[in-house]
Amino acid sequence: MSNFGALHLRVVEPFDLAFREARSALGPAADVLAATEKFESVGEAVRDCGLVVGTTAIQHRELQHPVHLLPEANARITPQLGRSNVAILFGSEKTGLSNADLAYCHWLIHIPTRQQHLSMNLAQAVAVTLYELTRLSQPSQATEQSAASSGLLEHITRALLEVLQLSGYATPENAGATELKTRRMVRRLALDERDAEVLLGMLRQILWKLQRHHRE
Repeated sequence: MSNFGALHLRVVEPFDLAFREARSALGPAADVLAATEKFESVGEAVRDCGLVVGTTAIQHRELQHPVHLLPEANARITPQLGRSNVAILFGSEKTGLSNADLAYCHWLIHIPTRQQHLSMNLAQAVAVTLYELTRLSQPSQATEQSAASSGLLEHITRALLEVLQLSGYATPENAGATELKTRRMVRRLALDERDAEVLLGMLRQILWKLQRHHRE
């Protein structure tokens, strides 16, 4: 990360022993490690990010997100750099990202590797990804409306889930699958901050009406 100017590291539920040892290490990357932020969940870690991009080796899993090869990702990420925080999400080396983790992503990156050896060492995957993303990237000077933060999108997701529950669309039997589908769908909308605030206001008004009707 330090090599390529990505200086803001966030970790979710790290293995404490290894994490403490890493933070005590000396060298050019010491400042990055010392400033690392710890979070209890992916949702909290990406709350202020307008774009969250996951990484995947694909392998045998059925993905519910658009997947772009790493060389194509640069053009999609660069316009966002001047508008909002951008998060690149990596999973553990052993298991990668879970479906619940991926639900917080707008889309996914895949590093093209040979079919016989798809999975990469985590540190190598981070280095290759950051090299490709910083190779041509310059912060955008666009004056567009800022992208909606992940935290705002999560408020929309929660409000929409409440609407679905009160309306009878979501049931206890399908609640888990409905939550993942809803979270993915909200992020695919690629809302800017202004539109997201409007949508949240609409949903809250619908909720108020539904809750009032339910009480009556």
